[in-house]
Amino acid sequence: MKNMYRSLLIVLMLLTSFVVNAQEQPGLRDRANQLYKDYEYANAASIYLRLADVKKPKLTDLERLADCFRKMNDYEAAENWYARVIQYPESKADNLLAYGAILKANARYDKAKQMLQQYAAKTGDKKRVLNEIIGCDSALIWLAKPTAHKLKNEEQVNTTLSEFGVFPMGDKVYYTGEPNAAILKNTYGRTGNPYLRIYTAERRERLALGAGTLDNSVYNDDRYHSGPVIGNKRWNQLFVTRTYVGKDGEVSKEDRQKYRTNNLELVIYTLNNGIWESRAFAYNDVQRYSVGHAALSPDEKILYFVSDMPGGSGGTDIWFSELQSDGSWGAPQNAGTSVNSDGNEMFPNVAVDGTMYYSSNGLPGMGELDIFTVKGTKNHWSKPVNLRYPVNSAGDDFAFAGNSEDEISGYLSSNRQGGKGGDDIYSFTNLKPKLIFALKGTTLNKKTGEVLPATAVSLFGNGRRIVARQDSKEDGTFFFDLEANTNYKVLGQKLKFFSDSATVSTKGLVKSDTLVATLRLQPLLEVGQVFVLENIHYDFDKDKIRPDATEILDELVRIMRDNPTLEIELGSHTDSRGLDSYNLDLSQRRAKSAVNYLVSRGISRNRMTARGYGETMLLNKCSDGVKCSSAEHQQNRRTEFKVVKN
Repeated sequence: MKNMYRSLLIVLMLLTSFVVNAQEQPGLRDRANQLYKDYEYANAASIYLRLADVKKPKLTDLERLADCFRKMNDYEAAENWYARVIQYPESKADNLLAYGAILKANARYDKAKQMLQQYAAKTGDKKRVLNEIIGCDSALIWLAKPTAHKLKNEEQVNTTLSEFGVFPMGDKVYYTGEPNAAILKNTYGRTGNPYLRIYTAERRERLALGAGTLDNSVYNDDRYHSGPVIGNKRWNQLFVTRTYVGKDGEVSKEDRQKYRTNNLELVIYTLNNGIWESRAFAYNDVQRYSVGHAALSPDEKILYFVSDMPGGSGGTDIWFSELQSDGSWGAPQNAGTSVNSDGNEMFPNVAVDGTMYYSSNGLPGMGELDIFTVKGTKNHWSKPVNLRYPVNSAGDDFAFAGNSEDEISGYLSSNRQGGKGGDDIYSFTNLKPKLIFALKGTTLNKKTGEVLPATAVSLFGNGRRIVARQDSKEDGTFFFDLEANTNYKVLGQKLKFFSDSATVSTKGLVKSDTLVATLRLQPLLEVGQVFVLENIHYDFDKDKIRPDATEILDELVRIMRDNPTLEIELGSHTDSRGLDSYNLDLSQRRAKSAVNYLVSRGISRNRMTARGYGETMLLNKCSDGVKCSSAEHQQNRRTEFKVVKN
């Protein structure tokens, strides 16, 4: 989940709304459209899915469905639906732009570049996508050759919700997170999650963080969002970003509705005789713009912050104020065009040597927000340098907090794939490993045995966390560096081929080693060809898709999406237990369940046929009357797909 609070400096936060002219909503589409306008994307999507499951769905329904998944940060589903949207002859050029952004978020940089180039060709607006195209080219290079940074998800502090914005302080850290609903019942309408609060956690050996604890201080008592927070070296002064709690926030109109929006403000807390006393930053203006994301220079005489106040370069800029002799902060000054772009700059952090780290989506990068570094002070800075992969990813990467001036270790926040929740906190180190592991492999055509060059090979570590990606060379070979004590999956994908994968592991290895894997991809060219979808099993006498099967079916979704002319028959098989007629009906229901799942993920029902074969095609001896184990019976409960048209 992209944390919506980060977006408050980009789009105004909806706190309350009232309809100027309430209208009837008699139709299904009217209901979906109203939910969409009210930012209830999950509820709107469930209705748009029904509207999309027809022979000729309306383009506007598919566009909004794709956008719902985009807003919910289900980028896989969004990609599937945008792939259908752009097939409509009347599809707008902006859909190519949105599709390109989603492809980039899914680390499909080659395809993203194609969509962005098509947008430029269709509109003539090359400038708008130039940075994105450069970012795609750079990302492919960075993924193939990652830096020495090693990231670790801080699982003790992260939850299924969002945690981000670490500020180290002695033997503990302060960070911002979404509380469990049982702790804080007041929720943010746009996400449905509780409002953000400030937490603390212990720092243990090797950067590891203990479980977080909700801070019970006065600066955590606000009605809406509180955090992120930073402090001075004496820790007697805090700078807290929070949502303005008053009733005189900004009011805007949209589609005959009025929306009251509350911007961000910066609040300074000073410890006086054991009591925190607060005062608003003098340059807040909650009726016009937001202020937040504070950072102090090493000498604490310059306060950097983020704002969309007038006079900036783009959406949100980094600004600064200088400490005056009377202890007040001087008038804000823009940090300059070396740092700020026409996009959004956020989350500045200044290291002990004065180097600034910040996030931007207005510079060439791998994802929406990438982390950059500059050297200088005030409004005089060097050219921004992207910290590359794996510090940056296809997701949002931000709130970089180094522990030392040479970036040896520290923390960052990210919503990259493979995390525990929405935004997660990661620790990082930048040390040369003592043991060196690698993976070398080859991609082959399974039918002919010939090498298969230009195969997209992705390496995933400890789940679906992408570690690296590259195309196999002319001789079909690929090579990856590996980390110690890690389980990996390597996946090969190519147009007109069925994907293949292999698993390798460095767990338990005590000596440096090079592991080997061969990926054999089966061509999808022959009509009538049958593929078994491995490990799609059903519980006895059930037709429901089990959670462990969705990952395999998702790969079939990708194959169908990337081969838009492919039509298939999904066939389901049962074991021999039960009546023949019942098994035939059960298998038909199972096949239909698989088809329904693919439809829910964006594949047109017109391209698929569900067929149940019952127990007519057993794979082993377990026919009627033969005693078999549960595992042997389960082997026959399988799903296959057959190529009907290519």
